[in-house]
Amino acid sequence: MSGPVNGAANGAVSGTDTDVLVVGYGPVGQVTATLLAARGHRVTVVERRPRPYPMPRAVSFDGESARILAAAGIGAALGEVGEPSRDYVWVNGEGATLFEVAVAERGWSGWPDSISMYQPGIESALAERGRRQPTLRVLRGHRAVDLRDAGDRVEVTVEGPEGGVLSARYVVGCDGANSLVREAAGITASDLRFFNDWLTCDVRLHEPRAFVPNNLQVCDPARPRTAVSAGPGHRRWEFMRLPEESPEEFGSVRNVWRLLGLFGIDESGATLERHAVYTFQARYADRWRAGRVLLAGDAAHLMPPFAGQGMCSGFRDAANLAWKLDLVLTGRAAETLLDTYTDERRAHVRHAITMSVDLGRVICQTDPAAARDRDAVMIGIRERGLAAPPPSAVHPLAAGLLHRDADGRPRGPAGGLTPQGRIRLGGREGLFDEVAGRGFVLLTTEPPGDLLDPARAAALAALGTRVVRLDAAADLDAVHLPYLDEAGAVAALVRPDFYLFGTAGDRAGAAALVDALLDGLGAGAGAGPGAVSRSS
Repeated sequence: MSGPVNGAANGAVSGTDTDVLVVGYGPVGQVTATLLAARGHRVTVVERRPRPYPMPRAVSFDGESARILAAAGIGAALGEVGEPSRDYVWVNGEGATLFEVAVAERGWSGWPDSISMYQPGIESALAERGRRQPTLRVLRGHRAVDLRDAGDRVEVTVEGPEGGVLSARYVVGCDGANSLVREAAGITASDLRFFNDWLTCDVRLHEPRAFVPNNLQVCDPARPRTAVSAGPGHRRWEFMRLPEESPEEFGSVRNVWRLLGLFGIDESGATLERHAVYTFQARYADRWRAGRVLLAGDAAHLMPPFAGQGMCSGFRDAANLAWKLDLVLTGRAAETLLDTYTDERRAHVRHAITMSVDLGRVICQTDPAAARDRDAVMIGIRERGLAAPPPSAVHPLAAGLLHRDADGRPRGPAGGLTPQGRIRLGGREGLFDEVAGRGFVLLTTEPPGDLLDPARAAALAALGTRVVRLDAAADLDAVHLPYLDEAGAVAALVRPDFYLFGTAGDRAGAAALVDALLDGLGAGAGAGPGAVSRSS
């Protein structure tokens, strides 16, 4: 990189080729590009692969990720390439159950808490959605090789048939673990120094077969191994490499079929679609923004697979970043809003990585004596009925853009992920996001005119806020009104990424809530198209 990439004033930049240049078009780059293009921004993607990668990598995502994918426009496709994960069981080497959990088929986000999926199908649906976006341009078979600071824009040198130098107001690096964008921006990373080699085997069975449990973790010190659903018609088996095994022999096809034999799988009944030995890592970028350059997905964080949060965390990155870039690009927020991206997402990811590492230390135990001690503790807890539900891999937000008290702490439930149920509104029934619309949402039990003065109502409208009034008859799953009631609130202001900005208990509280949001968005909040001044 020729120099540091620094921020510049908001507003249109004449002569830029694109508003946002996304480097990398895997699932996280696809969601990022689609969410921004859907808001009308000019988005250019540079992707080094001439064609989509045809093999699965991730095999599941959580309910919040499903909600984000629906926001990206592919909700209808999720049932075609995914299925509820159903159950997850840990056993020891002798087959004794250590831990088990049934996965809810309708969870907090209105989708199954875990969905097993065939990743090429998800990417195909996202690519088709992208092709229908008139402001989205995808350059496959092109490689970004350099970034240069040009003051009020970023200039990216691209190699490929339509290569050259592209200028963008912002660049988002979704280009994976070996990110050129991260390297060029000079962003360092914190490494938890937790490594292990695992062999991943993706298999298509010739005949349908029921697996009970559907997802299995075998905590066997002689060979830690995993068997999980990988979407309709697909399965994945994974095996940990032991220290005395050479990586070359361990990853051979001959060894793959030998290991699959532990689960009764052989060549007569299955096709091996892909196998690879990979080394999982645990690290995260120390900052996710360098002026006009931002990171998302594996470019920003890597984690062991044991909490299933790698790709999910990338989807959260995209959802968090897209609405903030939208407000900054349209002049409705100050550029300082982008600083909250690092503050919010890094804390989330740090927790998910730590949890993944902790689970990995339990699962990857190869010392027989230590494994026996582990088994005795886990079996004892289970037999006494003391086993608690597994902790969430995602904590509420504590930093960033939230309604805060005088001591700077989030007020009440501010920062939590809001629930989603089915509602009836304006003659339509369905999940809240689909019926109410996306963007900022003010959910209330009160007539909006009784809650907000005209100036603050206009300020929210300038941000694209949907004001949604519900009563008991409209809250079909009895999800949203109990949520307000538990918070002691008559209104909740929800951010576009589905996290709660804050709540209000009355008209004065609603005024304070809106004022806090506008203050948090910065000077640009009153300067964008259609924005108005608020009165006290």
